Amino acid sequence: MDMLNQTELKGKMDKTVAIFVGDIGTIRTGRATPALLENVMVTAYGNPMKLIELGSIGVSDARTLTFVPWDMSVMREVSNGIAAANLGMNPVVDGEMIRMSLPMLTTQQREEFVKLLGRKLEGARGIIRDIRANARKGLQDEKQKRIISEDMYKRDEDTLQKITDEYIGKLEDLAKKKEVEIRG
Repeated sequence: MDMLNQTELKGKMDKTVAIFVGDIGTIRTGRATPALLENVMVTAYGNPMKLIELGSIGVSDARTLTFVPWDMSVMREVSNGIAAANLGMNPVVDGEMIRMSLPMLTTQQREEFVKLLGRKLEGARGIIRDIRANARKGLQDEKQKRIISEDMYKRDEDTLQKITDEYIGKLEDLAKKKEVEIRG
């Protein structure tokens, strides 16, 4: 009998990887990506709302984002909200859309983004290690209560470490790819 619930463990670790992917998607790379705007908050209809709730975000070229609101009456609020978000982009209303050009990243900005990526990676690694620690504590409790044998404990602990290493490897691979994008 396997006391280590691998499905639950992998589910928690998959969720951590997914959050990490979303989190690093907001780091600028010098290339336009909708993730740069999706969570920008603007006031529309008297309420703070995410940009993604108000229209569609597009990429017209490597350095230009577009936003087309579903309701043209919020165009001014959206434009002002994007400008107020201090993203380094100047929103320009162009007919029924807003265009934003990303300025080129300086070497210093790229290095700051790489450092930010490193901090986010370390945070995600810490969460994975916490998940491992909680699972390990559960195994130790079961061994102490004699629910599982020493051999089962050792086998499950080895499996737990392999899974942890696999997920930390996934995080590091994602971070390496993102770093290449940032450095351009």
